[in-house]
Amino acid sequence: MELRPEHLDLERDRGLTVHWNDQSTTFYPLGWLRRMSPSAEQRALREEMARNPLTVLPTKPGGEAPLTVVDAELIGNYAIRIRFSDGHDTGIYSWTYLKSIDPDDPKTT
Repeated sequence: MELRPEHLDLERDRGLTVHWNDQSTTFYPLGWLRRMSPSAEQRALREEMARNPLTVLPTKPGGEAPLTVVDAELIGNYAIRIRFSDGHDTGIYSWTYLKSIDPDDPKTT
């Protein structure tokens, strides 16, 4: 069976809930989605942080405003792109990738 969502519920100030076709449900907090973005820049930052725990994190555009979702769009039938209030919008979250970053799975934390 191909893993895919049956229902998506995006709360712009809280996170994304995915109801999967395997009858499981996963909640992804906004901060987690932003940090785990599959974009090249976020992957490089995660790799650098793994190599050097003293990595200086980039400053957030927009100051101290809380992170929210500005927009989201389905990409074909395989992914979702989320545009965050800090300007980040280059990550495309495939269904497979989303399932692999389940915040409740100890392997991903």
